Amino acid sequence: MIRTIAKGAAGLGASLFVATAALAQDAGVPIEAATEEAAAAVANPGNNAWMMTSTVLVLLMILPGLALFYGGLTRSKNMLSTMTQIGATAALAMVVWIIWGYSTAFGPEGNAFFSWGNLFLSATDADSTAPTFSDEVISEYVFICFQMTFAAITAALILGATAERMKFSAVMLFVPIWLTLVYFPIAHMVWAGQGLLFNMTPAALDFAGGTVVHINAGVSGLVLAYLLGKRKGYPAELMPPHSMTLTMVGTGLLWVGWFGFNAGSELEADGTAGLAMINTFVATAMAGLTWMLMERFAGHKGSALGFCSGIIAGLVAVTPAAGNSGPFGALILGGVASVVCYFMVAKVKGAIGYDDSLDAFGIHGIGGIVGAIGTGIVYSPALGGPGDPAEYAMGAQLVTQVIAVAIAIAWATIGTLIAGLIVKATVGLRVSDEVEVEGLDISEHGERAYN
Repeated sequence: MIRTIAKGAAGLGASLFVATAALAQDAGVPIEAATEEAAAAVANPGNNAWMMTSTVLVLLMILPGLALFYGGLTRSKNMLSTMTQIGATAALAMVVWIIWGYSTAFGPEGNAFFSWGNLFLSATDADSTAPTFSDEVISEYVFICFQMTFAAITAALILGATAERMKFSAVMLFVPIWLTLVYFPIAHMVWAGQGLLFNMTPAALDFAGGTVVHINAGVSGLVLAYLLGKRKGYPAELMPPHSMTLTMVGTGLLWVGWFGFNAGSELEADGTAGLAMINTFVATAMAGLTWMLMERFAGHKGSALGFCSGIIAGLVAVTPAAGNSGPFGALILGGVASVVCYFMVAKVKGAIGYDDSLDAFGIHGIGGIVGAIGTGIVYSPALGGPGDPAEYAMGAQLVTQVIAVAIAIAWATIGTLIAGLIVKATVGLRVSDEVEVEGLDISEHGERAYN
């Protein structure tokens, strides 16, 4: 997403200043006045409007999209608790983002792993701007809001792996610790100008969050699921989704909101945003159909659950490739990711025996890995990708992509383990057996989804 802010902004600002100052001297205008004029960058209204819209679309992905998607997949006695955990997680992430999150990920000072210098957004005001990838700028507040929704949904995605057994109090303590230890550093490493992975040669390609969002959330969910242990009765007891209708509605809302997620990551309403838009259509469509086809090959009927799972797998896989692939490359990537995620969910999960309740790791983690590595392939101009024919080398790019994936997996694993153990030692991670049997809706929140 952030191809980056820092380098382009610095070069652009310097060149504008020199040119403006020289003209001012020729015209007899004081250098100080020229400096003020050069510094007064104005946000492009069209791009600002698009980014505001994209930000709201990402919020739609969380509430009601993800809440309905995950909620419908649980048993009815845990519907409200799942939705409440997602909503509260997103809200808490937004608060943390304003206080120290944005400063830690995109602050004005920093190193390869994190930044600092803008706690409480003290260095930002209504006139502050953030550069895009051309010579335009948008309001920094808009950029902050857009990135804030990414932090919120990433934390919420983890809850798919822990559904139906994690305490609400544990979720509320885990989220700020995890964001600080895991999300903010990875976002900085991949998307910020000083970041470790951004400064690799060639730079890691992650247009909208394959590593930062999906691998991060999926791997963290798996670690937390192991710390929690299996649900009572799993896998002997059948635990089917209680409402595929709600899950289907949630799937549709996620797909709609994902256009803000992917196309918005260009930060401008331009041709690359259009490329990200069409890729988000075709990769997703291919993945949804492919999952149902895999069910048929396995001797089952093509199911609504399979279609929804494929849709999400395609959206996840195309996220890092959204602006880094041609449409045909995105279509192939969506199909491949759907096949790999299907085998992970339908075959490998049962063989290993871990309890990833709603397949956060099987779809987001594995789909993110496929998408992140696959981006290094579909970026090739020979395959219709936007890579520069004079500079692109598939082998070197794939090495970078694999390194980025490995770092994201290792960082998320270690950071989540630390955060989970802290929570377990303080408030405890898991509800009691009695609460789990009764359902978290009543026991944790005193409400029922259905009367």
